[in-house]
Amino acid sequence: MYSETFRRLVNALALGLCTLTCLLAVVPLLALLFQVIHLGGAQLDWAFFTQMPKPFGEEGGGLVNAILGSLMLILLASAIGVPAAVIAGTYLARSVGSRGAFWVRYAADVLSGTPSIVVGVVVYELVVVPMQGFSAFSGGIALALIMLPTVVRTTEEMIRMVPHTLYEAALALGAPEYRATWSVLLKGARTGIITGVMLAAARIAGETAPLLFTAFNNQYWSTKLTQPIASLPVAIYNYAISPFEEWHHKAWAGSFVLVMLVLGLSIVTRLVTRGKYEIIQ
Repeated sequence: MYSETFRRLVNALALGLCTLTCLLAVVPLLALLFQVIHLGGAQLDWAFFTQMPKPFGEEGGGLVNAILGSLMLILLASAIGVPAAVIAGTYLARSVGSRGAFWVRYAADVLSGTPSIVVGVVVYELVVVPMQGFSAFSGGIALALIMLPTVVRTTEEMIRMVPHTLYEAALALGAPEYRATWSVLLKGARTGIITGVMLAAARIAGETAPLLFTAFNNQYWSTKLTQPIASLPVAIYNYAISPFEEWHHKAWAGSFVLVMLVLGLSIVTRLVTRGKYEIIQ
């Protein structure tokens, strides 16, 4: 048998290693937040959220078109991708072991590991080229494809957590299969599905590569789905690679807004799902 001193040393060593790994995970995040807040927060003012970009040499200006454009692209991607992903996830949960479910799950797994720039190139060839121009619509499709696997797998897992006896009870009471699926399975799994949707939205909020091939950019304000549209990630990219110090400041300010947007979505997800999984236990 090991001595009490040896067990305490092993316990202290394990605890120290756990603490070290936690620090290794937290420190980069804190460093990123500090750098963005320090360099980006100082550049923010009311004009940044209310004015359009100005040419180099003119003071002031903002990125209101990029901020609203990013929100528009996120909403458009969600409108395209979420219904399809929820339907696919429901099919996977209800068709366990079928050949069709295998291929749908396999496609979702492959898509989740596909680089976003590849998604942008594919959408460029399939949507942008036939439409003969960049557009917000093509950008929404590219972001929807990136959202798809996350929401599909989340929906599948959450529906599987709903007790199957509830579904069988609904069928025994005479409810049609579609009604039982909608009122029992999806209703019971809605909290988890919302979590997956918000996490997927937080992911696509910072995507730049696919938008360079689809939505492109627009220095003016545009709400037309068939026209190029501005977005925060692309605006940050363009300002960051410019040789002008003033534009670098705008890039840091845009980075701050983007990080706060992603952080806000993550916090809202936690608040929405906190203590609400009892319904599917």
